[in-house]
Amino acid sequence: MMTITMKPTNRPTTFLKLPVLILCFLTAAFSFSQTDQKEIAGTLTFETDIIDYGKIPHKADGVRVFSFKNTGNAPVVISNVKTSCGCTVPTYPKTAIMPGDTGEISVKYATNRVGVFSKTITVMSNASESKKLLRIKGEVLKNTDEQQ
Repeated sequence: MMTITMKPTNRPTTFLKLPVLILCFLTAAFSFSQTDQKEIAGTLTFETDIIDYGKIPHKADGVRVFSFKNTGNAPVVISNVKTSCGCTVPTYPKTAIMPGDTGEISVKYATNRVGVFSKTITVMSNASESKKLLRIKGEVLKNTDEQQ
């Protein structure tokens, strides 16, 4: 009678290799998919995030403009622009801003209100930064011509 003995090996069994291989594949796939999505997103690059009105006269022109460029490689659509107060009224483009194109968000502050002000403008879009915060600040001076 013949006896066969098997020598133990130090190699991992096949069923242990498979989960490790799958885990490596999934990790690589998720990291590439996240990178690809950021690379094809539009990006709004503003010339400035803050506009300082400085000291302005009572009832002066309260309109200022935030200029931007789409520096990404996909169109950007601004879905909404909200302000922190009803005293600030924004105007923004309603059409897609194509890669390389520029645009403007106009903001009108009610300068009939005397005193220091600081207001926030929130730009919501499909850009890589979906919520962008802009700010205006300044001081409306009392009208010295008015006598009571």
